Amino acid sequence: MKALIAAGGRATRLRPITWTINKHLIPLANKPMLWHVITKIVEAGIKDIYVNVNPGEQEVMREALGDGEAWGAHITYVEQRGGARGVAHVVANAEEYLRGDKFLFFLGDNIILGSLRPFVERFLREDLDCLLAFSRVKDPQRFGVPEFREDGTLKRVVEKPVQPPSDFAVTGIYFYNDRFFEAYQNIQPSARGEYEITDVNTWFIDHGRVGYEEITGWWKDTGTPEALLEGNALIKDDLPKNHYAVESEVPIEAQVQGLVKIGINTVITPDCLIRGPVVIGSNCHIEGSYIGPYTSIGDGAKIVRSEVEHSIVFPNVFIDTRRRIIDSIIGKNAQVVDVQGTHPRSGHRMVIGENSSVEL
Repeated sequence: MKALIAAGGRATRLRPITWTINKHLIPLANKPMLWHVITKIVEAGIKDIYVNVNPGEQEVMREALGDGEAWGAHITYVEQRGGARGVAHVVANAEEYLRGDKFLFFLGDNIILGSLRPFVERFLREDLDCLLAFSRVKDPQRFGVPEFREDGTLKRVVEKPVQPPSDFAVTGIYFYNDRFFEAYQNIQPSARGEYEITDVNTWFIDHGRVGYEEITGWWKDTGTPEALLEGNALIKDDLPKNHYAVESEVPIEAQVQGLVKIGINTVITPDCLIRGPVVIGSNCHIEGSYIGPYTSIGDGAKIVRSEVEHSIVFPNVFIDTRRRIIDSIIGKNAQVVDVQGTHPRSGHRMVIGENSSVEL
């Protein structure tokens, strides 16, 4: 089998972070989001991987992920042609690479726990045309939702229904054979002018052999800041214990509790408390600070006399504040500091970009 990962789009809900970085490269546990996706795909036995990217982003993606050698796989980057015309069009755009093969189509902002191997094995064993992965959710109206017949077979898939026919969401994990391209030729753009993957799946239900599996662990669509932070936390819980290694010398007076990873050449001063799970990159400086659970700190960050918890801190960030930072995403090269020597001395001094969110 082959795999196609969708890694384009503009991620407007994650601005201003995504003004300068593709969403799929946002670090979770200090690895790009796609790193975790590719790891799951390769663990399932698929090593021929194609990554759909925005025009002009091939080199950025290649610099972040390489050619697949890190996984013993082969990665090909495919630029999206014809603009943003829907999720189904992403697959159609890669037809020359997928025609004649069975393939996994994975939306790159989906994070899952557990293995994809049982899905692959069933799809191949039963020679299905399509296999869909479902997950129970509290708000199915935000997703494509399956409707079932009385015998439990799939009747159709409804996109973002006001009255959901079930409490399942169709996740961004799909298995197809190359009849996909026949299905694509038989659907029309939706009211918003896009080729919907929901319509492809409904075509398969009407014309092919379709199966479905429920994801019994967690599944997270990381489309919002809150979901990103939750995905970051879930990944930390899923990492093997041997991932958490302290590669720098830490003073015996410093308190390091639980699962903590600290990269090389990082300085931790004696008056620090680090309570895991926490991942701290290389060449960081943590001084007189508390780093709380589910925090990721990128390479080169400097944190002084501060408290940071349940947050994603990008590389080369500088934090020096007496205000406690929680549930935050702080972009590359940003700084968060207390007012020092400016007038007036009360109040909050800020430079806030478009689409930012600040709570004081």
